[in-house]
Amino acid sequence: MPTPRPLLATLRLAALITLVAIVLPPLAGTARAQSEAAALIAKPVSLPDMAIGQAKAPITIVEYSSLTCPHCADFEENVFPMLQSKYIDTGKVRFVSREFPLDIKAAAASMLARCAANGDAPKYFEATTLLFKQQGPLMARTTETLKAVGDRFGMNEQAVEACVKDQALLDKLTADQKFAFDELKVDATPTFFINGERLRGAMAFEELDKKLAALLKR
Repeated sequence: MPTPRPLLATLRLAALITLVAIVLPPLAGTARAQSEAAALIAKPVSLPDMAIGQAKAPITIVEYSSLTCPHCADFEENVFPMLQSKYIDTGKVRFVSREFPLDIKAAAASMLARCAANGDAPKYFEATTLLFKQQGPLMARTTETLKAVGDRFGMNEQAVEACVKDQALLDKLTADQKFAFDELKVDATPTFFINGERLRGAMAFEELDKKLAALLKR
C-alpha cells in the first residue's frame, strides 16, 4: 500500500530534523572553538606582537615558529613571499609572527631578532628572514652566526652578548611559549591560526591560497 502523503511528509521532516541534529553540533562546536581560540590569541602576551599587514584586514594569520625548524624555514622561503604579495600587501591578511623556540639556539636567535628590531615589526621580519636563511650555520656555529647577523643590524659583539643574556627577555619569551602550549595547545612548529582555526605543520601555498580565498568569499 502506498504511504499516505501526509505521513510521507512527516517522515521526511523527521529525517531532516535528525540530519540537522547530527550535523549542527559538530559545526557549532568547531565555530565555538575557533572563536575561543581567536579570543585567546587576541589577548596581550608578554612580548609585543610582531605583525605586518592592515590592522583591520578580514583575515588574521598567527604563526608560531622556531628559527631552528626546517619546516618553518621552508615556509619562510617558499610560501611567505607569495602570501605577502597576494594577501598581506593587498590588505587582505594581517600576519603575526610569534616565537615558539624548540631549543636554546632558537631562543637565542629569537632574542636577537627582538633586539635587532627594537620594536619595529618590518625590521623584525627582516631579521628572522635572515636567520632562517642562516639556519645551517646557526645550528653549527651559533655564537658566530648570531654576531654576524647582529652586525648586519648595527649591533656590536657586546650588544649581541648582552641581548642573548637578557634574562628578562628570556623570561617573557618563555612565558609566551608556555601560554601557547597550555592555552592554545601549540606543540609543534609551524602551527598556524587562521581566524582562530588551528592548522599544524607546513602548508604549500596552493593549500593556503585555497583556504584564504574561501574565507574571503564568506
